[in-house]
Amino acid sequence: MTQGSELTPCVGGIAHDADGRLLLIRRGNEPGRGLWSLPGGRVEAGEDDAAALVREMSEETGLVVVPGRLVGRVVRGHYAIADYACAVVGGELRAGDDALDARWCDAVALRELPLVDELMETLTTWGALPRAQEDGTGRPACSPPRASP
Repeated sequence: MTQGSELTPCVGGIAHDADGRLLLIRRGNEPGRGLWSLPGGRVEAGEDDAAALVREMSEETGLVVVPGRLVGRVVRGHYAIADYACAVVGGELRAGDDALDARWCDAVALRELPLVDELMETLTTWGALPRAQEDGTGRPACSPPRASP
């Protein structure tokens, strides 16, 4: 990094459902348009990481979360990303804001999705991978958002 260049602070959410599946979004904007990633985004002026995480998770997934422990930090390009464990406490899963899709995915599905650079390696290092399972059809279990009843 050159002197005078600054990294943009960002947060990401690592959420697992009761079945151990990991919450992912398909990015609608660059960097990584069309690739699958953890939900998250930039920390806005005046926000702390927890507030930014709650806002970003709601905007991108429709879910209400309670931020937990810092799982790890990565630098991707000009972005310094702090990824936090979080518990889903409400909301309805839907793709929103700059997400093209939002899904809960198991380990098998995760291996088949086009992911942003180094996501699989990072999740493996952090011990944050979803559990392996399938939906009984022999296909990976990766659930799309469900419509409200």
